[in-house]
Amino acid sequence: MSIERTVLVTGATGRVGGQVLAHLATAGTVRIRALSRDPAAASAALGPDVAVIGGDLTEPDTLAGALDGVDAAFLVFPSVTADRAAGRLVATLTEQVGHVVYLSAHGVPEHPEPDARPDGTILGSHAHLESLLARSATRYTFLRSSGFAANTLGWAPQIRSSDVLRWFVPEASRALIHEADLGAVAARALTGDGPHRAVHHLTGPEQLTQAEQLAAIGAALGRTLRYEELDPEQATARLFPNLPAEVGAGIIAAHEAMVGRPEPVTDTVRRLLGRPALTFARWARDHAQDFAGPR
Repeated sequence: MSIERTVLVTGATGRVGGQVLAHLATAGTVRIRALSRDPAAASAALGPDVAVIGGDLTEPDTLAGALDGVDAAFLVFPSVTADRAAGRLVATLTEQVGHVVYLSAHGVPEHPEPDARPDGTILGSHAHLESLLARSATRYTFLRSSGFAANTLGWAPQIRSSDVLRWFVPEASRALIHEADLGAVAARALTGDGPHRAVHHLTGPEQLTQAEQLAAIGAALGRTLRYEELDPEQATARLFPNLPAEVGAGIIAAHEAMVGRPEPVTDTVRRLLGRPALTFARWARDHAQDFAGPR
């Protein structure tokens, strides 16, 4: 079987990037390349079937070797912290790569301003990257994801040691997506011949409150877990001690907004993959071991 294209994956040792690699590996006609700031560690983690090339997205001048001969790239950008490098990065990428599949986020305006500038927020950073790519990429695919199911791994330390989760806004309702679905959609885009300018809003198949998410994790563990609500001041101080106060407050405010306006559900995963999106209950079973441990 001949190799048809070379695909570069950034964030390859992360949850979504790892799923992209796993799905690409089944394609058979793809030469897979991963970008890492620490090639030795990434090579040990990813195994011999993935060529790991050194490079840093925040330093675009380091990417020449990684981009040489690449047909398509999966881009996970370090939002906010690397916004200063976004312009140079996109210019470097799009000069050498024909198709960029960018992991963005739901909440970016449907049609971002052509010159959208970063404003210090995650959505502002995504809008900025999208506007840069839309101006200069020969072909792009934006994966505007709902909340990641894997974000609930932030609960794991508490659940491993107790049946009580002390968190905020239990009634915030979300359509969390399994990283395996993101990886499958990304791999399909990277290896297919779809439209030159595609934007996909990707979600899980259902809306669940945070309390219902906790119950699903409990069911996967065979335990009854209890949600103890923290007020915004307690949550900011206890859960986000290393973030600027306004950032922690913004996270909580966004969840408060999802009580009255839950995260929407789309059928995009079903439409693109020909099967339903994976449920949060499935995700909880897949990750039960992450929440288990000495008690």
